[in-house]
Amino acid sequence: MSIAAPAPTTGLVEIHNVHKSYGGVEVLAGIDLTIAPGEVVAILGPSGSGKSTLLRTINHLESVDRGSVTVDGQLIGYELRGGRLHELREKDILRRRTQVGIVFQNFNLFPHLTALENIVEAPLALGRTTRAGARNLAERLLGRVGLSDKADHFPRQLSGGQQQRVAIARALALDPKVLLFDEPTSALDPELVGEVLDVIRALAQSGTTLVIVTHEIGFAREVADRIVFIDAGRILEEGPPSRVLVDPEHPRTREFLAKVLA
Repeated sequence: MSIAAPAPTTGLVEIHNVHKSYGGVEVLAGIDLTIAPGEVVAILGPSGSGKSTLLRTINHLESVDRGSVTVDGQLIGYELRGGRLHELREKDILRRRTQVGIVFQNFNLFPHLTALENIVEAPLALGRTTRAGARNLAERLLGRVGLSDKADHFPRQLSGGQQQRVAIARALALDPKVLLFDEPTSALDPELVGEVLDVIRALAQSGTTLVIVTHEIGFAREVADRIVFIDAGRILEEGPPSRVLVDPEHPRTREFLAKVLA
């Protein structure tokens, strides 16, 4: 008889009444969302709906105008003093941000570093380990994403899909509680999408909390525990893929899916 893996206990994300505006235009208009430890949430919505901005508030790449975001009860980027939020110093923000990894659509690898060196950089800079330890970790992570033979290749020598897999390995190097993906396949040629989705698919089974902004509806249906649909900075609908993608309740969700699934 097989024994079920223990349920994840870290990676709880709580987003409460988050507002964000740019130049008087409200991009997030009061977002409330709780993501359970180990849950895989796919965020869908039209371009300009606030999906990526919401993602970036989770690890404080974007500050918020109002509201709060916590990971396991801890604010990222702020501390509470006298009943008000105060932004932390940059070094303290960076330390807390290590709990939340992010993978961007355009890879953001250092072009002058090899695949292995791109992964070594962060744990070494943060004093997490020795150089030998960081190299061993990087080699293990490259193996995990199927790129053991590309350790000494520079980004320009890798395909887009391989670069994105290196970026995922780099995000994993700090052992984050939460991993964010901002349209991770949108910059890839269609034939390279599958190799990246395979890696994310394996991560979805590992117990790490994943939040994925994506246009890959079929992939979201397969891996997500919950679909969140955002439009005009508001969550209009959320629920299991089997309901939201098949029988959405909100007219705007139905309109959006009719277009993208046509």
